[in-house]
Amino acid sequence: MSITAVIVVYAITWFMVFFIVLPLRFVSQADSGSVVPGTPSSAPAEEVVRRKAWITTIIATVIWAVVCAVIVSGTITVRDFDFRGVMGPAPATDGTGG
Repeated sequence: MSITAVIVVYAITWFMVFFIVLPLRFVSQADSGSVVPGTPSSAPAEEVVRRKAWITTIIATVIWAVVCAVIVSGTITVRDFDFRGVMGPAPATDGTGG
């Protein structure tokens, strides 16, 4: 894996986890009973983005490490997802060169 691929995989993993973590334990201003004038009642009641970003970073790093380990080890390859047989037969690995 190139360094660019590692960064892209981490960024995708981080944002996917962030969008999952963001709505968890969400309390709106309407739920808390104090709507600030000029804001929608569905706006968050308190700022928790920093805490959720740290939680996301921890979870995403673990998931990213597992994904990178699977990719680098070769246990799952692109050919495993070729359900229609578009890639053709796998090349020979017996050292005959063909």
